[in-house]
Amino acid sequence: MSKKVLLLPGDGIGPEIVAQAVKVLDVLKSNHGLDIEMTEGLVGGAGYDAAGHPLPEATMQAAKEADAILLGAVGGYKWEALDISVRPEKGLLGLRSGLQLFANLRPAFLYPQLADASTLKPEVVSGLDILIVRELTGGIYFGQPRGIRTLDSGERQGYNTYVYSESEIKRIGHVAFQAAMKRNKKVCSVDKANVLEVTELWREVMTGLAKEYPEVELSHMYVDNAAMQLVRNPKQFDVVVTGNMFGDILSDEASMLTGSIGMLPSASLDANNKGMYEPSHGSAPDIAGKNLANPLATILSAAMMLRYSLGREDLALKVESAVSEVLDQGLRTGDIYSEGMTKVSTSEMGQAVVNVLAK
Repeated sequence: MSKKVLLLPGDGIGPEIVAQAVKVLDVLKSNHGLDIEMTEGLVGGAGYDAAGHPLPEATMQAAKEADAILLGAVGGYKWEALDISVRPEKGLLGLRSGLQLFANLRPAFLYPQLADASTLKPEVVSGLDILIVRELTGGIYFGQPRGIRTLDSGERQGYNTYVYSESEIKRIGHVAFQAAMKRNKKVCSVDKANVLEVTELWREVMTGLAKEYPEVELSHMYVDNAAMQLVRNPKQFDVVVTGNMFGDILSDEASMLTGSIGMLPSASLDANNKGMYEPSHGSAPDIAGKNLANPLATILSAAMMLRYSLGREDLALKVESAVSEVLDQGLRTGDIYSEGMTKVSTSEMGQAVVNVLAK
């Protein structure tokens, strides 16, 4: 039975990079038996411009009916002056919460061909393979109460609530431990338990949960130390599990270990592996429409979609292998370019992957 895939190109470079992933999915449909139906919707600034809201009702309904969602990026200078309630990013947060996509998987994998593209020494990052598991629908990004208020003194004060329930922590912990069982059986839980009660509970729950996974080695690390260790000795990590805000920051830091955030995909999953897949980078409005963006993170996000939501591990491996072969050919977009390589555009990089898959 055909699976439904909703495409949400979004803003900035989103339409350009999603177009390349669609080319890849099309060749998988024609040459490799992928049975999917693709439809397109509006989100972010594009949704606001068309319907007055970053997450139009039609988009949310289509997302609920889809088996998987492939998203480009949201946001840009054009919408920065909008009230925070209707800024493009609210569309993304609305999809995550509305679809209960609580588990964000962000792999930080260094292709050996790009060891010189990292700002760290090759010996520090060569062989890097980390999976960051980020809780995505709780924590300070969603906690209530929140807002900006005026005190009796007349001074304005901004406030947010950082809150996690035991069940939320257990839920994301199981995802991390189960992922570790398929990897190197190591989980590092990142918190700030020395000053934040919410993460004191986080550490306590993770420690209890570890008893259900005796083969997995659990360690704990404060977030400030984790940020330092990611650049000092990143290969010590296998699976890192943490809350929403810490995961947001650490996964972006980890992405630069691989040479470019333009190489890193992500998956946001619900309890049944329905997911939204998107590159880890943003909308890059400064280069939007110039055919310069790296589409490989989006193509690799499509590979994660094939693996987790569409049940086609075989095709996921084909796509990942095709990306590696293209890098072997010396093709590079500007963000990963180095002397002696061949600089290509967004569309040329996407076509190169298609060409490998069409063989």
